[in-house]
Formats: sequence, structure tokens, C-alpha cells
Amino acid sequence: MSRTLVQPVGQKRLTNVAVVRLRKHGQRFEIACFPNKVLSWRTRVEKDLDEVLQSHTVYSNVSKGVLAKSKDLIKAFGTDDQTKICIEILEKGELQVSGKEREAQLSSQFRDIATIVMEKTINPETRRPYTITMIERLMHEIHFAVDPNLTSKEQALKVIKKLIEHFPIKRAPLRVRFTAPKSNFAGLMEKVAEWNATVISKDESGTQPSIVCEIEPSILHSCEDRLKDVQGRVEVLSVSAHAEGGPSVEQHDFVEVPQAAPAKESDAVAEISGTMQKQSISSESQGNAQGKQQRRCKECDVLVDDKLYREHCKSEWHKHNYTRHKNGLPPLSQEECMVEMEFADSKKDLKDYDL
Repeated sequence: MSRTLVQPVGQKRLTNVAVVRLRKHGQRFEIACFPNKVLSWRTRVEKDLDEVLQSHTVYSNVSKGVLAKSKDLIKAFGTDDQTKICIEILEKGELQVSGKEREAQLSSQFRDIATIVMEKTINPETRRPYTITMIERLMHEIHFAVDPNLTSKEQALKVIKKLIEHFPIKRAPLRVRFTAPKSNFAGLMEKVAEWNATVISKDESGTQPSIVCEIEPSILHSCEDRLKDVQGRVEVLSVSAHAEGGPSVEQHDFVEVPQAAPAKESDAVAEISGTMQKQSISSESQGNAQGKQQRRCKECDVLVDDKLYREHCKSEWHKHNYTRHKNGLPPLSQEECMVEMEFADSKKDLKDYDL
């Protein structure tokens, strides 16, 4: 019996190759690139095309080594210049990555967006930023999905607008210094009052008196235009003014920042957790009054409506009490559970950022 002789191949195919694919006019066009260089090109970090492309060749199938036909290139792109076509595919094409690589990229970008949101927002009551873990929970609550075609900053600004609609959160104010000639300083003070700015300090000595205040980020450009009337100028001291326990490195020696009142962390966490909790679980007294069929959760020590029992078992409250029950600890209420989980996440964040 004859058998087909298979020659061993000593070269591994498609190693160190990233494929970018573009469909146009019903045809598929692909180019072979170096891994981790496509995103660098799109973010303008890498500007040398030879460092991105493996070859200035357009394929219809990179894995099989099938080149694209010239008539198909002219029909789809209007030219047969391989370099120009490669640049267009590189800009508009879809990077082919594995599922795990795509998941890792989206997870990393999600973390970057949450970090930007944390830096640009504060709790309006305490004037302090939320933790990165709380921001990520709120982003999951509004069902935010990462768009890999947009930058992290663009998506962070959209996330902030959605969070403001549903949760007690707002943009952190800008800390700026307005300067104007002494003869026009009165007009500058009138404009500051119109902008509802919070005055931090004033320095009326010298020929160029100044005022340090906090304004909303959205009115910065309009302030620059209207300061031309009084021959003034604006200088940004801090893009995100937070109330801190001690003086920040961005604060100047002459600026007197009022100390914020002690933050009621438990109240803030309870308020957020109450908004985030979708299902309202009836207490024992309410259940008896309504006369509905209920089941007792031994881990949480509460009565739950029969229809909501399954939802309750999937909640973070039940999972946390289940762990405590296995360790021989008493159950916690829903508010106490959220506070303890937030405290544990805060300790984890401090450990992650510990230098």
C-alpha cells in the first residue's frame, strides 16, 4: 500500500504576524503587520511605516499567501499603489486578534477609562474622589461597553455624563488663577461672580492683582474669550481640584485651601449601594403584612419573596454572607455588607498602588 510522503516543514507559519483585514466592494483585503505595532500606528506613537508592515504587499488571504489581484485593487481603491492601499487598510481595517487577546485589551482599556473618570470626578457632598473599584461598579451598573475604536478619554467623558444622570457624582472643578491690570480688577471680580466661581484667595498687591478660584471645566474656553474685555488672562493650576486631608503638591504656598469636613464614608456607600440595588428585598415585617409566599435565607437571616429568592442568591450580599457563614461568622445586613466590601476594596487598591 502506497502512502503519500509528507515532507517535514521546519518553518512555523504566521509566527509574529498580526493580520489587518478590510472588506471593500465585496472583496477581502489583508496586510501582514508586526504585533503591537498596529495600535501604536493608530495612536500616532509609531510613524515609520516600515516598522509596522511586514511587507508592502496586499493579500486576499495572508494565511494562504494569496495575493490580491490588481483589477480588484483598482476597483476597490481606485489605484494599484500597494503602499497607499496598505496605509488605508491600516487605518480603517479590523485587527484580527484571538479572543483572549481582545479580552485583555478591552479589560485594560476599561481600567484606563475608570481611572480617568476617577481623576475627573468627585462626590459632591465630600468633595473627594470615589475609589477606582466604586467607579468600575458604577460603570458596570450603567452597562458600559468599551469601544476599541475610540480613545479612553473620549469614552471617559461620555461615561461621566451618564453617571451624573444616575448617581451622586459630578465633574471635579478646575482651579485657575485670573490675572488682570489693577484698573480692570473690579471688572474681573464682576465676571468671576457671573461664572459662580468659588474664590479661594485674592492677591491685590502689585500692578497685576490676581484671584485664585475654582470653576466648572465646561466654561474655561468662554472665560478665556471674555477676559479679553478686561485685558486679563487665565492660568490653570489644577485640572482636578479634590478635597484632600493634607496639602496637595499642586497647591501653592500662598493658596489657603479650606479643610473639608470629615467624610461620612458609610453614608455615601449606603446611598450608592441603595441606588445600585435593582431588586428590593422585603423585610420580615413587610412580608407578613403583604401575605406573600416567602422563603428564609439562612445565610442572610432574612425572609425573601419566593419570586425574588433566586435573584437574591445571585446578589453580592448573599455571596458575601455565604462566605461568612462558612467561616462561622454572623450575617450582615445589606448596608453593612456593602460598607465592608467597599472597605476591603479600598484596602486592596491601597495595596496595588503602594510604592
